[in-house]
Amino acid sequence: MLRMRHLVTAALLGTAAVMLASCSSTNSTFSSLNPFASAPEAPPATPLPPPSLRADEITGRWGLASYHRDADRARTEAAARGQCNQPYIIERSASGGVLMLGHDNPAKVDMAIKGSYDNKTYIGPGPTPAGSDDREVVSFDGKTLILKWVDQEVAGRYGIMVLVRCGAEGTPPPPARTARAKRPGGTPAADPPPQQQ
Repeated sequence: MLRMRHLVTAALLGTAAVMLASCSSTNSTFSSLNPFASAPEAPPATPLPPPSLRADEITGRWGLASYHRDADRARTEAAARGQCNQPYIIERSASGGVLMLGHDNPAKVDMAIKGSYDNKTYIGPGPTPAGSDDREVVSFDGKTLILKWVDQEVAGRYGIMVLVRCGAEGTPPPPARTARAKRPGGTPAADPPPQQQ
């Protein structure tokens, strides 16, 4: 009789264990189908490293030129300096980025300055670095900013951009030089003497 009781108890315990295991798997199945069940939290993403420059460092007036071959870089920097009479303007945007022209669009676009996991800095729309409309910051020394388009087709058309700072923002361009009238002998006429008050 005692032995029979032990066998029944063992059978009941085994059945209970099987039932508990099936309930546990059923609960996990139901919770995966239940939209109100709380999902396990995803581990937090590692934040992007900061960019190598700030928006206030690149706002202002710039001379702009571009090149396709590295051998032309020095010549292109000199050409960019000569463009300050028609400067390329970079402004601060309300979002904390900059307003710049993109490609194939005559309107200025709000651009973010973005760091990346590969320790490069990008300027472009949206928060994700190295997007197809972004430019990679090749170098920046405070006076010269060199940008390369990420999209190869755009880079093939526009080249690598060289921006050379035109001086302090708000500085007026130098006055235009006027030609002096020539005397009959071919020498320039002297400036008239200053008038006395």
